[in-house]
Amino acid sequence: MQKTLSQEQMLERVNALLPGRGRLYRKKTNVLAKPAEEGERVETVTSDGRETTNTAKAGEFLVRNQTKAQETYLMKSEQFHKKYEYLGKGEEGYAEYRALGEVKALELTPDTLQAMKLEAPLYFIADWGEEMVAKEGDYLVVPVDGQEVYRIARQEFGETYEPKPE
Repeated sequence: MQKTLSQEQMLERVNALLPGRGRLYRKKTNVLAKPAEEGERVETVTSDGRETTNTAKAGEFLVRNQTKAQETYLMKSEQFHKKYEYLGKGEEGYAEYRALGEVKALELTPDTLQAMKLEAPLYFIADWGEEMVAKEGDYLVVPVDGQEVYRIARQEFGETYEPKPE
């Protein structure tokens, strides 16, 4: 069994492959978000099961994607406001936001797994300190600032992202 990789180890492996195998994407769907309650435990569940968990810190946002799974996750306030633009009031205390930036993404294929010397499923520590699982067919995503890597399940990636026009 493979060991759980650190955020730094995973980021190094993904960044090494992005120039030749990755692509730029932008989020095509809006999100719903509201201030999280400090100490609130958030489990991110996608169409293929539990992805990760996180505990809200003061000032973080609870974000819900508008996918079939309606997965929720936490984001630091500063990061959230850099990445999203307010559109208006939503429902259940949520507001609607549009994504502003782009991400670099790499599909986890047998070829990319071999290049990283890993097998699926693989586990790594997310930027927020909790374990995250990535499976074959998923996408490993790096914001354009290159400071973190996280997983997005294949189905949810297809529902929320599109390649940036060249």
